[in-house]
Formats: sequence, C-alpha cells, structure tokens
Amino acid sequence: MIAMVIPHLRRQARLLSDQTLIRYTLVSVGALAVDMGSFLLLLALGAPAVSASALGYGLGIVAHWLLSSRLVFHRDLAPAGAARRRQQALFLATALFGLALTTFVVGGLARLGLDPRGAKLVAIVLSFAASWLLRRRLVFR
Repeated sequence: MIAMVIPHLRRQARLLSDQTLIRYTLVSVGALAVDMGSFLLLLALGAPAVSASALGYGLGIVAHWLLSSRLVFHRDLAPAGAARRRQQALFLATALFGLALTTFVVGGLARLGLDPRGAKLVAIVLSFAASWLLRRRLVFR
C-alpha cells in the first residue's frame, strides 16, 4: 500500500514545484474573478443560471488568454502571424471545451436542485483541471 502511495506523492510534489503551474493557478484565479463576478452579477440581475454561467465563463476566457499568454506561457507563445493564430484557435478550443463542461455541470446540478453557486464551484474545479492539461500539452508546448 505505501509503495503505491509514494510514487503518487512524488508526482504531486513535482507538479507543485512546477513554477508554470503556480503562475497558471494565479492567472486562473484572476480569470475566475472575472468569470465569477460576471456570473454573480448576471444571477442578481435575474439571468438563468446556465446563461449566466456561459457568459461569465466567456468573459473569463478573454481574461485568461491575455494573462496566460503574457505571464504564464510567454516563453511558449508563438510568434505573431499564422502560428499565433493557430495557438489562439487551440486556446479557444480548450476554452470552448471548458465552457461546455462548465455549462453542462452547472445546468445539470442546478436541475438536480443544487444551488447554482455550488454547481459553479464544482464546475470550476473540473474545468481548471481539464484546461490546465489541455493547454500545457496542446496549446503551449
């Protein structure tokens, strides 16, 4: 049992020591502030939970690209032109995947009776993990 846990702990320690992951987490917090602020404002204005979630996430996407490409993956940012547009398209594809995941989770959990804010928190965790993996492996490699 312990022999199985030790390799897992080593992998986790390597992830935590990765400065890129730390910067990505901080940038994600900033983008999340845009996302959640928009989401909560839209809910307060009477928007349906799924619509508020989708629009908030969309605004967070814009913030995330601006911050990620300049503060996290700046060394891996493609030069201006076709290569950068390809990278932006891949980033957008990962964001759309995250948007679909977020919308599905918030909508599904809200329909099951969970408060939309709680559903959004679940969606945040799932979307963060998926986006990190996709962006690190596909967009900024």
